[in-house]
Amino acid sequence: MKFQSRILMPWFVGASVLVAAGYAWVGTGTRDSNPVYETLVVERGDIEDTVSALGGLQPREFVDVGTQVSGQLKKVRVAIGETVKQGDLVAEIDPVVFAARVEASKATLRSLRAQQEEKRAQHALATRQYLRNESMFRQNASSRDALETSLAARQVSAAQIATLHAQQEQTSANLKVEEANLSYTRIYSPITGTVVALVARQGQTLNANQQAPVILRVADLDTMTVVTQVSEADVVRLKPGVNAYFSTLGRPERRWTGKVRQVLPTPETINNVVLYNVLFDVENTDRELKMQMSAQVFFVLGQARNALLIPVAALKPQKAPRSRAAAAANDGTETAKPSSAAATEAPRKESYTVRVLVDGQIQVREVAIGIMNRLAAQVLSGLAEGEEVVVDAMPEPKRDRKSATKRTAKL
Repeated sequence: MKFQSRILMPWFVGASVLVAAGYAWVGTGTRDSNPVYETLVVERGDIEDTVSALGGLQPREFVDVGTQVSGQLKKVRVAIGETVKQGDLVAEIDPVVFAARVEASKATLRSLRAQQEEKRAQHALATRQYLRNESMFRQNASSRDALETSLAARQVSAAQIATLHAQQEQTSANLKVEEANLSYTRIYSPITGTVVALVARQGQTLNANQQAPVILRVADLDTMTVVTQVSEADVVRLKPGVNAYFSTLGRPERRWTGKVRQVLPTPETINNVVLYNVLFDVENTDRELKMQMSAQVFFVLGQARNALLIPVAALKPQKAPRSRAAAAANDGTETAKPSSAAATEAPRKESYTVRVLVDGQIQVREVAIGIMNRLAAQVLSGLAEGEEVVVDAMPEPKRDRKSATKRTAKL
């Protein structure tokens, strides 16, 4: 009996090892054959298709106020940050020289008028002499030479009156210029706004002969313009009327909105990158927006609220789009026959398919996609809320539920 035990014991141990190895091989093979699917649930949310760019703020309306005459800046009546109204006096140029020129022109004009009165009197005398000589010549009481001399004197006096009249007109025109120059020594604000810059200082001599010197800048800060530089790849998608919004570095939580006003046709090339200036306006009645602020701008090409969303990674382009009836048959739904009036449809966009996990099995469906950005896409048809779409699938051993859950949650 003792000998029998010694013989059976090695066989029992060897059989146990073989059975354990068999269970291990079967278990491992079963796990390796089951794929692990990384899925995301179709949910509702908001989506936007946007073009982003950087921009800067400047007043929509501003004026560089300068002087049209040369002279010393006698008085600056405003300061930076001060609000002025249209027509307010903001600066004065020394008017002494211009006032003297006006008085000289007026004196010249008075002298010409006096000379004209004198010539008119001489003309009247010459006319009477001519008429008397003409009457005497008819009676043979005067010579022809005396008649012709009196006629010439009359014509000369008339020409002198015409000359003095022309000189008066010329002097009057010069007087208007001098009076205008005198008025230009008082500088008024052309618009209502805020003084944002003072270029010239009181007492400075300004020379307007070569260029118009700028004294100050007045800007209307109630409406600001966002000047945004957009790349040539994205500018083709923008046009006037497109909605836009932006935030500033100081207030990233606040959003200002507007609409594209203009896309400037002439680009700028910076570091071999072609950029186009896109402008839009925004109200600034609270004056929170300042000049030269930086803005992170988003142009909204499309948006949807409370839409069905899936990740872009789940979409697969379909080269040959199927008909609407085929798509409905694949989804298990019925599609009403189009009426004769609606028999022709607009061309459909590129079709996509997704893989849907249903009861552990993969179904391939065609879906209609609306708005799409780099991360997500709006589902118009083909999927329902709560369904799981496959983002990725690969055969790998199931370590445990906790590990698989972690991997799915990262997506």
